[in-house]
Amino acid sequence: MLEQPAMKKLIPDLSGKTVLDIGCGYGNNCFDFVNSGAEKAVGIDLSEKMLALAKEKNNLPEITYIHMNMADIKNIGSRFDFVYSSLVFHYSEDFNKLADDIFSVMKKGGELLFSQEHPFVTASDNGYIYNEDGKAEAYSVSGYSESGKRTANWFVDGVEKYHRTFSDIINALCGAGFIIEHICEPTPSDDAVKIRPGLIKEFIKPTFLIIKAKKP
Repeated sequence: MLEQPAMKKLIPDLSGKTVLDIGCGYGNNCFDFVNSGAEKAVGIDLSEKMLALAKEKNNLPEITYIHMNMADIKNIGSRFDFVYSSLVFHYSEDFNKLADDIFSVMKKGGELLFSQEHPFVTASDNGYIYNEDGKAEAYSVSGYSESGKRTANWFVDGVEKYHRTFSDIINALCGAGFIIEHICEPTPSDDAVKIRPGLIKEFIKPTFLIIKAKKP
């Protein structure tokens, strides 16, 4: 209700284009890309179980699924018009290298669209501050300027991700050669808040950062 609607608004016309989905999971997006006119979609993921389900549930002749770490995409052997990634890049230890590698596998004029956890979220695990009525009124952030590994609990304990500042992210993209086209820190629609009232907290601080960039 928050990240995906914002991402969908920024997807370009994919007619006749080749697409790479980094962290494709169950392949839902690859399936949608082909149905939106993409000539070819390649989905990579580190989870063999997810890829097995992708091949079972979202399999089309135009889609190829590859078991691959995003750190190795420079060796993928293809060039793409559009590179997409949803909520994966905060697991990359070396974002500068990742940005360089993505740039190298893109065609001229190609576009990159990705989302990740917002740096406010990856910085620390302090969380919301509530008033006496139990209503969230602020969000506590610490360690923002200290980039590096963080350990969090998400479904399971000990999930490793990497915090980097907003400037770290933008400078890595610019250093790779990208032109930044659009930046979005999505907030929920009125309808989304009606369905999930807890989303009102997104107006205190953003959970996601979405960036669209272009290779000249």
